[in-house]
Amino acid sequence: MKTLLNVIGAIVICLVLLLVVLSITGFGPYGNTPGLWHKGDLVTTPIADWSFTDKFETANVQTRTWYLLPHSVTTYCASYQGQLYLTSIYRAGLTYPHGRSWNEDVARDPHVRIKLGDQLYDRTLTLVTDPAERAGVLAAKRKKYPQQKIPATSTIIVFHVLDN
Repeated sequence: MKTLLNVIGAIVICLVLLLVVLSITGFGPYGNTPGLWHKGDLVTTPIADWSFTDKFETANVQTRTWYLLPHSVTTYCASYQGQLYLTSIYRAGLTYPHGRSWNEDVARDPHVRIKLGDQLYDRTLTLVTDPAERAGVLAAKRKKYPQQKIPATSTIIVFHVLDN
């Protein structure tokens, strides 16, 4: 019994040390591989015009998981009428929010941290349901990413980025 407690204690200590190291280094997403924390300079002022984001190929989004560790991914972003939007593509057979961990996290808790360049923005995401707004965002996205091919059977989920 004492040996089992020692092993469990050693594992817990190793996990705590690993989390401390990862929180310092960040371990953000890389390509299609998800990560944990974002590191950068936090911008706390409201942004009136997000069109500057057009120069960024992608945005990194950090969500809050139910198990208390952050989950960060890389996704596409587009500005439309000065507002920022994030998109998530669902292949046939998947339905929002299931199938994308970060979408499930947003459905449960819409507060996110967005990283663009070295800047961090704590914001709230809302699902876009208005057909006109959605169509405008998708047109802006097609203009920004003309090379992106999306199968006709896929569904694109659109999130509006709001100030907290």
